[in-house]
Amino acid sequence: MKVGVLTGGGDAPGTNAVIRAIVRKGLKQYGDEIVGIKDGWRGLLEGDFVPLDQETIRAILTRGGSILGFSRTNPFKLKDGVERIRENQKKAGIEAIVVIGGDDTLSVAHRLGDYGIRCVCVPKTIDNDLSGTDYTFGFNTAMSIATEALDRLRSTAEAHHRVIILEVMGRYTGWIALESGLAGGADVILIPERPFDVREICEYISRRQKRGRNFSVIVVAEGAKPKDEKEIVYSDGVDEFGNLRLGGVGYYLGREIEKCLDTETRVVVLGHIQRGGTPTAFDRILGTRLGLAAIDFVHEGKFGCLVGIQGNRIVPVALKDVVGKRKTVSPELYEIASVFFG
Repeated sequence: MKVGVLTGGGDAPGTNAVIRAIVRKGLKQYGDEIVGIKDGWRGLLEGDFVPLDQETIRAILTRGGSILGFSRTNPFKLKDGVERIRENQKKAGIEAIVVIGGDDTLSVAHRLGDYGIRCVCVPKTIDNDLSGTDYTFGFNTAMSIATEALDRLRSTAEAHHRVIILEVMGRYTGWIALESGLAGGADVILIPERPFDVREICEYISRRQKRGRNFSVIVVAEGAKPKDEKEIVYSDGVDEFGNLRLGGVGYYLGREIEKCLDTETRVVVLGHIQRGGTPTAFDRILGTRLGLAAIDFVHEGKFGCLVGIQGNRIVPVALKDVVGKRKTVSPELYEIASVFFG
């Protein structure tokens, strides 16, 4: 069988582990011909393909990014997008596509299924917000990097008697902020699921100061917002899927805290450092398992499915039960974290 592989959306550590597993098992066990589709859905629109073989995947397990490249291209934004994809797929002889991506990329795969394009999807997002799977690869790396940053910031916050705010990624969900905050001992954790009150945060800081703790470390997800207000955006533009470019909530919070308290604040925006570089061992193994299962699903005819992990089992999850159904932080988990606030 001739199988295409594409990586869409933003980069996530572990993507190359998935590609490596698909190619290795596809060649070795099934005798497949594997074709890389460059830069996500854009590659199918433009017919930009590259053969994937043993030499191509050599030494990519530890690399960040994707050897195929990423893009946030939405073919349904083009009048002839679907027709171009079908034509290029047919011309290349691609019989099935393994789609590695997050909700936006998977939503395209789901819709293309109605046009006879057979896809198996692998969950990829550092935000860990896809339904149907306990974990997405890339999350563990991002969370570990954020935790290390908190460890480092705590020492400088204590030395200079400051409030230091770490802004991490998390557009709609606060998984990175919550789990890194728990692991890194953050004094306050702010997530999109729970709009915050600046006065309450200042009370936490004041409570610490009364106990002789003259510093605080706060972690905030980029999509967190004040009560009764909108998200804080870096710019007004949106991508092809309508997503705002968020950023700046850390600086907003720092200014508000300084207005409320006679306390010096500093803000660190971790940004793309979270999603770049070498994946953790966890993400390498998870990516490998998901990639191996994806090529199996192709040969088992499990199209229109996500390769999910539930408990420690790999399971097929229908895309209709995944797309547009975001997995948010549970209130119970946030209550566990809040025990350590202030």
